[in-house]
Amino acid sequence: MEEKMGNDFAGKTTEPVDVEKRNESYNAYVENVTPKGNCALKCLKAFIVGGIICLIGQIILNVCKSMKVPDTDAALYTTIILVFISVLLTGLNIYPTITTFGGAGSLVPITGFANSVAAPAIEYKKEGKVFGIGCKIFTIAGPVILYGIFFSWCAGLIYWALKLIHVI
Repeated sequence: MEEKMGNDFAGKTTEPVDVEKRNESYNAYVENVTPKGNCALKCLKAFIVGGIICLIGQIILNVCKSMKVPDTDAALYTTIILVFISVLLTGLNIYPTITTFGGAGSLVPITGFANSVAAPAIEYKKEGKVFGIGCKIFTIAGPVILYGIFFSWCAGLIYWALKLIHVI
């Protein structure tokens, strides 16, 4: 049994700590507080929420097309409206509830990306416009943007190389 001396907040040595007992206690605590989930139910919820978001997008697209908006513009308007709705719901603290229920179903569409940009901006606004919003706005979405651009560049480079050797 391994024992070591514990330290209090002042850095003074206190009574010995049984490391194995502490680890067992911690593991039991983690087991108790970790939510148990049904994978099939989570998948169903994600499917429903993602499907509803896509349905809303399709309705917006159909309304735009019925108003004789060109197809490319209708797709653009649909994207803009979905992003706006997502940011609005994030600002009203409704989108986090949708995400809690629907999981990945609410995070995968463009609405999830808009939420990942708006949520840090709202959370860090109290720290100011520069050091709060400016520095933290892309904490979640930044890696998505970075790797999206990087892999697009890689795909373009591969395409260019294949064109050079006349494979494509």
